[in-house]
Amino acid sequence: MKGHGAKFGRKKEEAIAALLLQRNVEEAARSNGVNPNTLLRWLKIPDFRDEYRRARREVVSQSVARLQQATGFATTAILKLMSDQNVSPAVRLRAAELVHSLSNKGIEMEDVLERVEALERAAAGGNQRP
Repeated sequence: MKGHGAKFGRKKEEAIAALLLQRNVEEAARSNGVNPNTLLRWLKIPDFRDEYRRARREVVSQSVARLQQATGFATTAILKLMSDQNVSPAVRLRAAELVHSLSNKGIEMEDVLERVEALERAAAGGNQRP
């Protein structure tokens, strides 16, 4: 969010925070002491809408980072389910399918990244072929 003295006033910054925390526009307006129609009008202003979108992306980005931090735990859980003879065969099979599927996706992503990097090098004037 922009700081004090920028295009956004404190009330609009608070409205964006409320939009991120509340279930809908009406609740966000109520919690912020703004008329819902005012908040709906602000959402039509490109600068406000852009700032709200940036704030939403930041929230999602932080959530994705938290999920990525838990990847090790998730992997351990999948591998334990896959190898535990006391777990039903259906669950073990699903865990094995996940291991294969996620492993293949990882390889595919690495391949795509490698190709994109080669294309970027070529576009930047390098003589390396993608």
